[in-house]
Amino acid sequence: MEFAELIKTPRVDGVVLRRPFLPTVEGTLCLTGHHLILSSRQDNTEELWLLHANIDCIEKRFVGTLGTIVVKCKDLRVIQLDVPGMEECLNIASSIEALSTLDSASLMYPFFYRPMFEVIEDGWNSFFPEDAFKDLESMTDEWRLSDVNQDYSVCVSYPTLVTVPKDVDDDTLRKAAVFRHGGRFPVLSYYHKRNGMVMMRSGQPLTGTNGRRCKEDEKLINATLRPGKRGYIIDTRTIAVAQQAKAREGGLESESNYPQWRRIHKAIERSSVLQESLIKLVEACNDQSHNMDRWLSKLEASNWQTHVKEIITTACLAAQCIDREGASVLVHGTEGTDSTLQVTSLSQVILDPTCRTIKGFQNLVEREWLQAGHPFQQRCVQSAYGNASSSKARCDAPVFLLFLDCVWQILRQFPCSFQFSEHFLVLLFEHAYASQFGTFLGNCASDRVNLKLSQKTVSLWSWMNHPQEMERLSNPLYEANSLVIWPSVAPQSLLLWEGVFLRWNRSSRCLDEAYEEMVHIIEYNKELQNKVNSLRRQLAELETEDPLQHID
Repeated sequence: MEFAELIKTPRVDGVVLRRPFLPTVEGTLCLTGHHLILSSRQDNTEELWLLHANIDCIEKRFVGTLGTIVVKCKDLRVIQLDVPGMEECLNIASSIEALSTLDSASLMYPFFYRPMFEVIEDGWNSFFPEDAFKDLESMTDEWRLSDVNQDYSVCVSYPTLVTVPKDVDDDTLRKAAVFRHGGRFPVLSYYHKRNGMVMMRSGQPLTGTNGRRCKEDEKLINATLRPGKRGYIIDTRTIAVAQQAKAREGGLESESNYPQWRRIHKAIERSSVLQESLIKLVEACNDQSHNMDRWLSKLEASNWQTHVKEIITTACLAAQCIDREGASVLVHGTEGTDSTLQVTSLSQVILDPTCRTIKGFQNLVEREWLQAGHPFQQRCVQSAYGNASSSKARCDAPVFLLFLDCVWQILRQFPCSFQFSEHFLVLLFEHAYASQFGTFLGNCASDRVNLKLSQKTVSLWSWMNHPQEMERLSNPLYEANSLVIWPSVAPQSLLLWEGVFLRWNRSSRCLDEAYEEMVHIIEYNKELQNKVNSLRRQLAELETEDPLQHID
């Protein structure tokens, strides 16, 4: 298929661009296969380059021969284009709709993008399971790297290499996989080097109504326990939902078959509920009525902050079991690809200071989201403005955005413990939904291999780890903190993430000025500290000199 077939009118002059808090721009609108571009001949006017993949939906309005297209984006931005001529407006609108809903991944922009920066470090080669396993080997010899899934036949959503207990052979893993939803048998998610406790993740057990059991599955998860120790199974469903799953061949671990494990249910909402919550939240944030009571009521009705609280609470519970109680943990919900990953990854942010660095967090996203099989292409096909009635939208859910929101909440509570800034998290949100990079394409590792992303596209990490970008994404307040950090979930501690949900609805000038002033103060403080250190050295030298040499 040629992109030209979808572009009915490639160029229109005299188009007016309107955006909140920015001056109106009149110029030429051009459509390419991947971008909507508006450029003006006015001096000092920034061009608009908008990826079609970033467009969630459009609305058309007409007054006489003047047409207006309202473009609502996945990054929550809303822009307005006034297009002269009804026919031109209709053609532009239908072209945008066609180009923003392409089904084939190989037609996406990452396959056509060529970087304008020098790739110093290839992000596709930055994070390999073998490297992570070497770090694990330096701490313990109780685990091994298994290639049981080398052809993706055991579990289509797992990577080719997984870390499992050393005493469990591949045949046991294959039998345990048949007993778990989607073949997602328990694998290592995190090793806590302070006490040797671990966190595992999996899909739900397929016990069904007959109470089926699997000796191999029991052996696998018991192999993670130390002698005389008990473990915790954290199920991200209510007990009622877990019991109902038996009718669909799902279920939960029975106490009689897993006597060394205590099951805890911590309900995190399913994807359809989360999507509805995001839609309501963004609707509240876009409410221009200026009625405080109405705005707060809408905000509360969205339940977004409740979901944030549930995830942080569950992650803290998992971290507490590991760090304070010295117990190993298995986390799962139904499929093990959504709420499970929110909990396992956020727990690591709490427990492991490495995950609070830029590269450490990238590694976490790679391991616990991309390699672990979170279906990004399904979940991020539409955002808050998408057509909820379309068949595609049934899989939409802001699962990854919710995780990033939880991380931002912890970053705000511990502003000196993170090497990265809020801007780093916002960029991850944006690129998960629409990007020139191939990192978030596909739904699992096997998809990315089939699409040959590492050969045909550029990795987001290649750009983020460029020295210039690293500096821009760094937190000027950062001071390495090796301790476990325990966030608060008290109502007054959890705030609306304004940097995502309100950034297009208000001017950022004051915040930008405050940030620049903070950076200036930090730099000035460093200068003064260097002067103090220099004077102390001079004083120490003077004090050690022989006093007699100063006497005539």
